Amino acid sequence: MDDLTATAAALRALPPSCGPVRLIGVDGHAGSGKSTFAARLAAELDGAPVLRLDDIATHEELFAWTGRLSAQVLEPLARGATARYAPYDWTLRRFRAPRTLPPAPLVVIEGVGAGRRALRPRLARLLWMDRGAEESWARGRRRDGPGQAAFWDGWTPAETRHFATDPSLPYADALIRERREGYEVLPGPLTTASTDQAIT
Repeated sequence: MDDLTATAAALRALPPSCGPVRLIGVDGHAGSGKSTFAARLAAELDGAPVLRLDDIATHEELFAWTGRLSAQVLEPLARGATARYAPYDWTLRRFRAPRTLPPAPLVVIEGVGAGRRALRPRLARLLWMDRGAEESWARGRRRDGPGQAAFWDGWTPAETRHFATDPSLPYADALIRERREGYEVLPGPLTTASTDQAIT
């Protein structure tokens, strides 16, 4: 069992990946526990800022948000500047007042697609929540309740299409398994392939 102390120390030791920032991606299926883990990791990283991709995506752009993320967040951070982005309100279906995201030494970006092709060059590390799709979706449906059933009916095929064309798991540096108490951090496919000097 890893209490994330060693993981946090390893992340701090990484070279910057996006200007002065070490950008840490936390990806996985919807309902897999990304938000909870990201908050725990950020706390271990002395309160590192967390960017939630739920604030970037919209009903109309479940995955077609990379241009907005790049312009509002990644490009400013790469310059060492404070990013400003307008979080999306999923209830009111509109963007809210802008928030700021400082170019901190470590920034955690969590959400489905955090390890997608367009983001990976900016990531110092990619972590994948090691929980299967069906189990994750069932957890998400229970969490959100029957009022969000229609949304989930549309989300699951959209997520399936996304990961079929732009998978994150093969590029994960580590797999995160949630245990009864804490998390277990295991080598990811990318780490294993590098160790074995295999090309997949």
